[in-house]
Amino acid sequence: MQDSQQILIFDTTLRDGEQSPGIALNTAEKLEIAHQLSRLGVDVIEAGFPITSPGDAAAVRAIAEQVEGPIIAGLARTHSADIDTAWESVRYSAKPRIHTFISTSDIHITHQLQTTREDVLGQAKAAVFHARSLCDDVEFSPMDATRADVEFTAQVCEVAIQEGATTINVPDTVGYTTPAEFEAYLARLYELTPGLRDVVLSVHCHNDLGLAVANSVAGAMAGARQIECAINGIGERAGNAALEEIVMLLHTRGDAYGGLHTNCVTEEIAKTSRLVSRLTGYAVQPNKAVVGRNAFAHESGIHQDGVLKERTTYEIMDARTIGLDANSLVLGKHSGRHALADALSQLGYKVEGQALNQAFKRFKEIADRKKQVTAMDLEALVTDEIRHDEEGFSLEGFSATTAGDISPTASVRLKLPDGSVVDGEASGDGTFDALFQAIANASGYAPALREFRVDAVTAGEDALGETSVVIDLDGATGAGQAVATDVVEAAAKAYVRALSNAVRRSKTPMTTDMKGTP
Repeated sequence: MQDSQQILIFDTTLRDGEQSPGIALNTAEKLEIAHQLSRLGVDVIEAGFPITSPGDAAAVRAIAEQVEGPIIAGLARTHSADIDTAWESVRYSAKPRIHTFISTSDIHITHQLQTTREDVLGQAKAAVFHARSLCDDVEFSPMDATRADVEFTAQVCEVAIQEGATTINVPDTVGYTTPAEFEAYLARLYELTPGLRDVVLSVHCHNDLGLAVANSVAGAMAGARQIECAINGIGERAGNAALEEIVMLLHTRGDAYGGLHTNCVTEEIAKTSRLVSRLTGYAVQPNKAVVGRNAFAHESGIHQDGVLKERTTYEIMDARTIGLDANSLVLGKHSGRHALADALSQLGYKVEGQALNQAFKRFKEIADRKKQVTAMDLEALVTDEIRHDEEGFSLEGFSATTAGDISPTASVRLKLPDGSVVDGEASGDGTFDALFQAIANASGYAPALREFRVDAVTAGEDALGETSVVIDLDGATGAGQAVATDVVEAAAKAYVRALSNAVRRSKTPMTTDMKGTP
């Protein structure tokens, strides 16, 4: 039986988070994130939106089959095909859930759905009935609820409950409401919906006005016992409520919220944040609450003096609580394969066989160039290895040169998806421009570069370089990331991965009307 003060954490990083522009995770990357979310202790993983593409359906199924612990949910519109596809993807989980939704706001009903309230009510009733005939755990969301008539939303929710919905999620889809308004809305919803107290009330808040976390906690204070959120707050437009902020707010100030708490393992937060950042290519801003690199940094002399004397003078959280002491684990160039396997195990990665041999080879390459290899280096190495894409392009070799006033030139060798090898060369305004043009020439595609970023994994002159590339190919966005001690090499690999993702997306267009989600 659920603790009455426990807040269930519903993580939508792999569904709403992946709908962020430029993010295109493959199945291996989604699995890695899902396994880490399980270690973090989230209660529900919304693994994807299966009807959007065969690839997404396959990824959700892989997560359902291989990830133990959390409930595995798949999103579906009220269409029968959506619900059937979602069920076929999540049914392999020990704890499957179908999450179906439809808008209840008049602005969506009139302009997006182009239908009537009566039709919405009928669709909700039929969808929940259908989903419940397949799965015992069904969640229903009245999309854009905070801009909808509360009386009509209550009517739709009551019908969903009568048809077997076990969770009712109230989304602030466009980040419109305020904490006081949201509490009042939910209080009124409870008054109008007799069955609401017999199911789990959930909230899903977007951050368009910077209020996603505040609104989510206001929802919890109004009676919600599930909060939907994403790692690093990623998601549509300005993003979702940030999981790490909600968890640490309740962990640190639960006393101010009547003892509300989560069952998340806070020591896994920093690692999860870094993993999601690397695999999505979405950098965490330095001053981001909880997980930003400045979150526990002190520049002011007064602050530094106080922290040295007593940490709690200027820190309300201990960095160790969220796992930010990971760099205490250090390996050197003479460390062996067993030491590497043990270090990776401590970090939560079970690597063996050929995968360990490949990781050890990469480790030795890095160790020859760095004095010390830290836990963050190892995390970067492992996450870089899982990006291998057998169905995409791969970089077989490259060279880039700059000589005096002559324009930089680059040459590359690519392996195409069909296994053939091609060469390409180009000159450009700079080394990276020449390199990217050479890759484009070799591949036969001409994407537009939208974003290119270089970051350091750790501090110091010998830090690993982490690059992120976002390109556009005929309207399809592709993102790629890579890590290497040579940033030119990392940039080339990232561009090739972005190209693979863009080509894949351009060939498998999403089903129509997929962007309207809670």
